[in-house]
Amino acid sequence: MGMDPLPDGEIAARLAELPGWVREGNTITRAVGVRHHGGVALIVNVADVERLVGHHADIDLRWDHVRFRITTHDAGHRLTAADFDPAARSDRIAAAHQARAHNV
Repeated sequence: MGMDPLPDGEIAARLAELPGWVREGNTITRAVGVRHHGGVALIVNVADVERLVGHHADIDLRWDHVRFRITTHDAGHRLTAADFDPAARSDRIAAAHQARAHNV
């Protein structure tokens, strides 16, 4: 996957394909509602997949939600094409854990 930073227009187009994800500076982020123990299991599943693909989100666990924050660290903490696949994968895993949209 490309490690070149994406232009703003391409970032917006890719975000349009990922409902619930928003841009915050040079990251994309999403929170999903899930109880604490379910969130732990969700994080373990996401971490296993991220280990295999070699691209990791910053993940924040709270008692009622999990927040994912993704950027390409190796590209100077900028958004690249490599950031959008882990977002989609995280969404599929969150759905399997019955997580729901959550506003932080």
